[in-house]
Amino acid sequence: MTAAARLDLRLNPTDKDRIARAADLRGVPLSAFVRDAVLREAENVMAAEFAVTLSPAESRRFLAALDKPFKPNAKLKKAMADAARLIR
Repeated sequence: MTAAARLDLRLNPTDKDRIARAADLRGVPLSAFVRDAVLREAENVMAAEFAVTLSPAESRRFLAALDKPFKPNAKLKKAMADAARLIR
């Protein structure tokens, strides 16, 4: 794999030593250890941001709404009619 971009990071010596020791314990180069840790944290942050968690009551209401027949409201009917006119 070819690196396409760089990321510079300033650390105090104690933090760098701690991270280097952890990388040694894993048997990987320092840069690979830092890259993997940062990517793992980025995934966690994005998953937490994009996940929707419902309470049991909210889950039941949501599933019940999905089970009901679809009935478009007036605004949606108008938007669908406008879109149909644009497509013609």
